[in-house]
Amino acid sequence: MNSFFKDKVVWITGASSGIGEALASELKDSGARLILSARRKEELIRVKNKLGKTDEDCLVLPFDLENYSSMESLPDQAILKFGKVDVLINNGGISQRSLAHETSISAYESLLKVNFLGNIGLTIALLPHFRKRKKGWVVSISSVAGKFGVPLRTGYSATKFALTGFYEALRAENSPNNLKVLLVYPGFVKTKISKNALSGNGSKHGKMDNAILKGIDPKECATEILNAIVSEKNEVIIAGTKERFGIFLHKYFPKLFAIFLTKASVT
Repeated sequence: MNSFFKDKVVWITGASSGIGEALASELKDSGARLILSARRKEELIRVKNKLGKTDEDCLVLPFDLENYSSMESLPDQAILKFGKVDVLINNGGISQRSLAHETSISAYESLLKVNFLGNIGLTIALLPHFRKRKKGWVVSISSVAGKFGVPLRTGYSATKFALTGFYEALRAENSPNNLKVLLVYPGFVKTKISKNALSGNGSKHGKMDNAILKGIDPKECATEILNAIVSEKNEVIIAGTKERFGIFLHKYFPKLFAIFLTKASVT
């Protein structure tokens, strides 16, 4: 990462655990100033203290992605603290573990609010700042499930597909403003994502998937994301052999892929 992040202000959502916490950890000695966001303030403070950060170089800014309509004032708080924001990493989100016919509309609504509207809501709120400065980096953590639909994740996949459409269009619109947009497609990463996933009735799934247990280490995932930002990539896939094989089949052999997906273990 050399000195790319030195003196940059990096805002990370979902920073209280998993990939978000790993990103903050990887940036702790980079010279970056951090803004840490998630719902649980106490967990954000824990991360800040774990990294040895002070109030001078780290702002804890808790909020709930589901309350996407109340994000307009958040950039003002960040800019008042540090004078600018250079990099926004939209990492926060929730997954799903339920069949379509067993999933309530309210569960789908929650997935849409958190994963899509909450994600783009903060981007839209910060966009005037980036456009005025004529520079900035926006990162959206999608998923391999945003490359193809995955069983037990109908709503999750739909929201991740939606992020691709939004951010590819946003990139094209803001090319004259030197806005860099990176879409990240992780596969199975060893986090609590399956435990926190929504069941069909909207309650927490509460179980750790075997596939997640065997997934990529969050530190490895975070390093690849940060390297992709430095390299100004448009997208990066961070996944194991099985997920990459699925992407390949989906693109070049869709009929075989459809068969493959019915037999693949996705939990």
